[in-house]
Amino acid sequence: MTRLATWNVNSLKVRQERVEAWITEVQPDIVCLQETKLSDSAFPAMSFAALGYDSAHYGEGRWNGVGILSRVGLDDIVADFADGGDPDTDARLLSATCAGIRISSVYVPNGRDPEHDHYQYKLRWLDRLAAHLAATTEISDPVVVAGDFNIAPGDDDVYDVTKFEGATHVSQPERDRLSALIHWGLRDIGREQVGTGSVFSWWDYRRGDFHEGRGMRIDLVLGTPSVADRVEWAIIDRNARKGKLPSDHAPVIIDLTD
Repeated sequence: MTRLATWNVNSLKVRQERVEAWITEVQPDIVCLQETKLSDSAFPAMSFAALGYDSAHYGEGRWNGVGILSRVGLDDIVADFADGGDPDTDARLLSATCAGIRISSVYVPNGRDPEHDHYQYKLRWLDRLAAHLAATTEISDPVVVAGDFNIAPGDDDVYDVTKFEGATHVSQPERDRLSALIHWGLRDIGREQVGTGSVFSWWDYRRGDFHEGRGMRIDLVLGTPSVADRVEWAIIDRNARKGKLPSDHAPVIIDLTD
């Protein structure tokens, strides 16, 4: 079995102790990290090595930042897009091959507001992600794209769709870009495993949203059929959202048969 996880840790510097404790308990083979908020020189590679993990990181310091931890190989590491375009202004995409699977850890732009320039950047970024995948992989390849997509794929993925009308994360252009990835050949593994109904991976820190169940499912694991068909079990680890100084995201865990 290969256990893969993705987690937006919302500052690895703040939550390093929690992340290490979680890794020790859950024992994932591959971990995609987002929003590390660290430069590459500040990334704690030695700490993860002590736990048995090779690591790669693509960061910029105060914002963004993505990483991959692996104890099943970490090869052909590529930071940013490989679509032939200009480098992205932010550190949001990191790819590597682990256990024969091409893994991409993604931190999709938030978008802020449909009227904001950042929203157009988000749509362009998603278009580039599609172009990147088409340029570097085949549908027949074992591919996983995991991370914080900042998109709720469907109405079941938000606690109350009426509360999000006219907002980012649920707008049709965003969902259309996500659908394009699905139509290219990726499957939403988390949704396949939980079936219908509402399960969430992110809750606002304010107003007691976590305890009141007011969340969104925006942390996704997308996989090509050769990976999705191997999925044995999946869960959103809500326990990791509890306690002292949690991230506002919970990890998503996927178990694959060998």
